[in-house]
Amino acid sequence: MSFQHPWVLLLILPTLWLLRGRQRMRSSITVDSLQQWAVPSRGKARWLWLPPALRHVSIILLLIALARPQASSSYEVQVAEGIAIQMLVDVSSSMDMSTQTFEGQRTSRMEVAKRMVEQFIAGDGDTLQGRPNDLIGLITFARYADTRSPLTFGHSALLQIVRALEIQERPNEDGTAYGDALAIAAARLHSLDELRGSLNPSELDSIQSRIIILLTDGENNSGAHLPIESAGLAKAWDCRIYAISLGDPIGGPADATEAETLNAAEQVLEHISQETGGIFRKAYNAESLRAVYQEIDQLERSKISTQQFDHIAEWFWLPLALSMCSLLVALTLEASSLRVVP
Repeated sequence: MSFQHPWVLLLILPTLWLLRGRQRMRSSITVDSLQQWAVPSRGKARWLWLPPALRHVSIILLLIALARPQASSSYEVQVAEGIAIQMLVDVSSSMDMSTQTFEGQRTSRMEVAKRMVEQFIAGDGDTLQGRPNDLIGLITFARYADTRSPLTFGHSALLQIVRALEIQERPNEDGTAYGDALAIAAARLHSLDELRGSLNPSELDSIQSRIIILLTDGENNSGAHLPIESAGLAKAWDCRIYAISLGDPIGGPADATEAETLNAAEQVLEHISQETGGIFRKAYNAESLRAVYQEIDQLERSKISTQQFDHIAEWFWLPLALSMCSLLVALTLEASSLRVVP
């Protein structure tokens, strides 16, 4: 508790002294004895001191109120500027190739992709920190692009969807249509305002960046939208594309010359990434794919700032209210049961 005008409290003692002196100077009649006046020893007379005392208390409380008692407290608020991320994952039949190694075991590209996407979202406890403050959606594609999860802050449900992803095994639905997936992702990011009915408006207002992370192992050979066309939409709507080509070079990962050479499909991926301000990277196994996601994770980090606020609660009303009550009681008593003749 503190006072905005503490000097007012110094007036309490002088005020009490003046009130006491004024009480003594009130007019009175001097008599030799009280026996002839028949003053009762008990009853109302013993309470005559109460109204003046209440008046004094009222004045003291009024001075305390004028000193402006205040209670201050401080608190901190973390303000996060999140990112809206559309994750695009290839589920075509070529992703079923068992050419990848994860944790010492031979596995398919699909399983590696699922584990890396999961660690990118939730973190791996080491180099990937996770994306707890970001709005994330998931789109898969083969011949057709499917929205598996809308943009959401509910990452627990999203992770379950990622773990349950499977290869598209139907021949009539096989293919690679990442051009359509890019178009859908860009449109969803562009239409974030449509989510205001289901999300907190303050959370949407905190979104400062919109990105698309495309993971594929082949060239676009299906769908109604060409990758260049979809990249144009993404650029117009301020969405950056980060493209990842997951596969194996002809000479193996150790072949540096092959690693630096881009085929036609990879050149398209590089072009759409650079056109929208993103990056293109090639990955050959779990470790190189993790390195790519780490790079993207560092490039697109949520900004979290801490703001400190001081809250001051005014308490002058309490002594002021007590002062008024005290004065009211004093006046009531003087005008009724403890009324005296001047």
